[in-house]
Amino acid sequence: MASGIFAVLDDIAALMDDVAVTAKLATRKTAGILGDDLAVNAEKATGFLSSREIPVLIAIMKGSFINKLIIVPVAFLLQALYPPAITIILILGGFYLAFEGVEKIIEFLFHRDKKGQEVVAEIKNDEAAEKAKIKSAVLTDFILSIEIVIIALGAVLNQPLTIQIITVSIVAIIATVGVYGIVALIVRMDDAGYRLMQKSGNKGFLNTLGEILVKALPIVIKSLAVIGTIALLLVSGGIFDHNIKFLHDLLPNWNEMIKQLLFGTIAGLLMVPVFLGGKKLIAAIRN
Repeated sequence: MASGIFAVLDDIAALMDDVAVTAKLATRKTAGILGDDLAVNAEKATGFLSSREIPVLIAIMKGSFINKLIIVPVAFLLQALYPPAITIILILGGFYLAFEGVEKIIEFLFHRDKKGQEVVAEIKNDEAAEKAKIKSAVLTDFILSIEIVIIALGAVLNQPLTIQIITVSIVAIIATVGVYGIVALIVRMDDAGYRLMQKSGNKGFLNTLGEILVKALPIVIKSLAVIGTIALLLVSGGIFDHNIKFLHDLLPNWNEMIKQLLFGTIAGLLMVPVFLGGKKLIAAIRN
């Protein structure tokens, strides 16, 4: 009996060793997309009232967990039944990410100052705007999560199914807890700075550190807006580059990042009239 228990424990230990190795490999392969995921989600989680930052972040993180719970089993099912479906879904998601990136650029270039009544109306609709931003963030997370799961799965396809499932699940958890944990630290930088200033009596090293954190937050948020937009275009361009052979073979002498940025930008420009026209059509049908 005892020998049987020890044999089972030995098998579990061996399995965990294998999972540790494969999880490390899969995490390394998804590191780039995880960085882009962080930049995109950090940018989407900012711009709210201080009292709403954490509740909004929790709502987005819950949506991210639900995304992973849907994506992981579906990815394994499609991999078993019809692998090309994964590529098709990735490419469609790439078009959406490209649109989001280009839309942000267009909004920045052609932004106009809002009139008084528009600002008042916007304030009144804070709750609706918050829900819309959360919905948009969760949708973007869904597409990024698909790529993370697919890359992680691709890294362990030569392993037994049990190791594949555990490894991909670990990467999915890291992609959610890790990313949104860092985002939470970013959006609360100013609060941490104010507390340090208060505890230090507005003098000394802690006060200086607090002032740096407070002053740095607006710079970080603006930087994240730029980095997040570039990340959207790079991720979408990377999806096209890796999954469409014609584009992969196109411009062979170009720098890979510049090529992917170009693909993402062109795709986004093509999708702007499609998505905006679709939104207007849906609005017209509803009215």
